[in-house]
Amino acid sequence: MTDVLVIGAGPAGAVAALRAADLGARTTLVTSAGFGGMAANDGPVPVRTLAYAAKLFREAPQLDQYGIAVGEPRLDYSRLLERVRAVLGDVVTHSSLREQIDSARVTVYEEAGNASFVDPHTVITESGLRLHAEKIIICTGGVGRRDLRPGFELTSTHSSALALTEVPPSMLVVGGGATAVQVASIFSAFGSQVHLFERGPRILSTEDADVASAITAAFRKAGMIVRENFGDIDSFEKTSTGVRMNFRKDGERDCAEAALVVMATGWVADTAKLNLSAAGVMSDDRGFVKVDPFLRTSASNISAAGDVTGQLMLVPHAIQQGFLAASNAVLGPTTRLDEGVNTSAGFTDPEYASAGLTEAKARETHDVVISIVHFDSTIRTIIDGRKVGFCKLIVDRKTAKILGCHVVGERAVEIAQVAAIAISAEMRVDDLGRVPLAFPTYTGNLAYAAAAAGRQLDLQVGWAGEVASRY
Repeated sequence: MTDVLVIGAGPAGAVAALRAADLGARTTLVTSAGFGGMAANDGPVPVRTLAYAAKLFREAPQLDQYGIAVGEPRLDYSRLLERVRAVLGDVVTHSSLREQIDSARVTVYEEAGNASFVDPHTVITESGLRLHAEKIIICTGGVGRRDLRPGFELTSTHSSALALTEVPPSMLVVGGGATAVQVASIFSAFGSQVHLFERGPRILSTEDADVASAITAAFRKAGMIVRENFGDIDSFEKTSTGVRMNFRKDGERDCAEAALVVMATGWVADTAKLNLSAAGVMSDDRGFVKVDPFLRTSASNISAAGDVTGQLMLVPHAIQQGFLAASNAVLGPTTRLDEGVNTSAGFTDPEYASAGLTEAKARETHDVVISIVHFDSTIRTIIDGRKVGFCKLIVDRKTAKILGCHVVGERAVEIAQVAAIAISAEMRVDDLGRVPLAFPTYTGNLAYAAAAAGRQLDLQVGWAGEVASRY
């Protein structure tokens, strides 16, 4: 019998399998499709590849400002898809994690089809495998939420949108989360007339309000139509040129039509075919597996990690959970899950990224100081002609510790990740202000914001901070 069986080979599953093997457990990893899961095959990797192409496409007209003469850019979408497939292949082939898993002698079954429980220790797959294990870790991830509204079958998911053979002339994107705004931004850059529909009061509802406002303004300036509080969808119907979405608000009926409708309204656990009841594993009404702080399920020998738990559904957190679930499965329940600093990012135009608390959340329990540095006043952004955006720091007034950082604009992700390190280390803004970051850089904007916050708190930020505050 295998010591540990991991179901799913996305970030959580791959790390869980490697960790279990490193701890000396005989480990088997089984996945319904290819290695890498949604992150490599259907999520961040293809999305980031298309987002990078969109970035290049948008930036081409800027070359003339720097004396570089080029012709009018033209998108060959079929060649772009070839590049996406090449990137996916390269990522899977050269994944250092896969190499480590193989060297750790993990038994890997790919393309095994859906797995389902026979009992708490036995799993069968559609390909005919019958696998037994002392401990099992569920890492099957999530899938886009399906809908029962009439005509829903006429809509597309983000996956099918990314697999199009050509750019549609128009697109309705329903949803305001990270996936929805990235799809909307990419295809807007490629020339689609995009309408973004969000049922709530604003897109990116989990982000800082200033981030959501800035992204919304940028989208509208780029020609995208953004509709918040649009109401409730009644149905979808086919038209001669695409799909019509019928909706209503306050009793008033309305409709919108496009060549393609992309539904990105939520994420549910990919557990429908797992037959969890046969293993005694409890889940909620969206299929998410219920876990305790040690990531154990209601079945004593079964754990879960990653998106399937319904917690923070981001790759870094899936990796953390996979490592922890495997550690506790092999060594016993010794370590509780510590969410640490929440980080998020979106490769839209402009980019956005966050680390730590939003301003609204921080104000619930702290007296805060807010420092905002706008990109139209910083050296590197001016040099690069990337003056849209800002870096915002949220600081506790009493301790001067950084509670949150929110960035919109070029290299937003890199700036926020440095802030995440500072927050994790419980740095004060004057400590951060003393770090002599290279000049001129995007990350240097973090020092600008730290210096500005330090001045509000009457702190001595040191030489680096003083330089940052003056340039």
